[in-house]
Amino acid sequence: MNVKNVIFQYFKERINYIGIYIIFIFIFSIVFYLYSLPLETIMYATLLCAFFSIIFTVVGIYKYYQRDKKLQNIKYNISHNIDGLPDPQNLIEKDYQGIIKTLYKNKIDLISERDKKHTDLIEYFTLWTHQIKTPISAAHLILQSKNSYINEDIAKQLFEIEEYVDMALQYLRLENISSDLKLEEYSLLSIVKKSIKSYSKIFIYKNIKLNLKENDIKVITDEKWLLFVIKQILSNALKYTYKGEIYIEIDNKKVLTIKDTGIGISKEDIARIFERGFTGYNGRMNKKSTGLGLYLSKNILDKLNHKISIISEIGIGTTVKIDLSSIELEIE
Repeated sequence: MNVKNVIFQYFKERINYIGIYIIFIFIFSIVFYLYSLPLETIMYATLLCAFFSIIFTVVGIYKYYQRDKKLQNIKYNISHNIDGLPDPQNLIEKDYQGIIKTLYKNKIDLISERDKKHTDLIEYFTLWTHQIKTPISAAHLILQSKNSYINEDIAKQLFEIEEYVDMALQYLRLENISSDLKLEEYSLLSIVKKSIKSYSKIFIYKNIKLNLKENDIKVITDEKWLLFVIKQILSNALKYTYKGEIYIEIDNKKVLTIKDTGIGISKEDIARIFERGFTGYNGRMNKKSTGLGLYLSKNILDKLNHKISIISEIGIGTTVKIDLSSIELEIE
């Protein structure tokens, strides 16, 4: 609040006292007049009162301004603490500060309770995602003992379950991704091949051709997180491609291109595909999308200082480009 507003508020809050003060002056003036006291005496007394009134008013405005300034500073730091509240000047201010301190304590208690519940929830789901992998692995071993089309279908469903489990685990870890990053120089081709290997059975099962243009380029990244992103892109490509091929290229500018001949994404959905929980028309129609894969991918790539762009056309296919050239961090 500026000085002009402070002065206005100061006098506004004291309007009753000013009114009483004026009435007293009027009464004393009438009394002095009725008793025919010399005008010089009246003027002298008036000037003395005015002099001391001005001094006390200036001091009062200064203290009022300093107090307002201190409260304004506290207002912008109230999320941290309220220890800097000025001492109450009267009983009403003391009551107000008591209310503020009670509300602040309740707020801190609610935040602590929320954080504890959030931590417990993350610990539970992290434990669950690790535990669920044991029966999945056991189911894979059982399926390997026989070979039939039914077993292949079951194996495909188990693979999708594993994908959703991994997605849940990465979603939980996303909040603390900065402390989990390990930036080093890696072969981008090697990371791409690892992701392709994970989906080799799906390529065979769906009879989708893989066209990989090999180019061994070194990039600075986190292998684990980038591998997760590429797997998400490949998963989407395979999920919505029913015939044709998936083309993968690494150019010399460190741009990874993954292009499919799938059903494509509508123009209306392209702008929102990185939003959490957004499945788009195709995802809703096919009931295969969680709306988390691209959301996680975008957030991970932002943390890695990589860029992702997607262009698509209905009935033609989708092209995803990941630019890994923009990172400027030291290698650990």
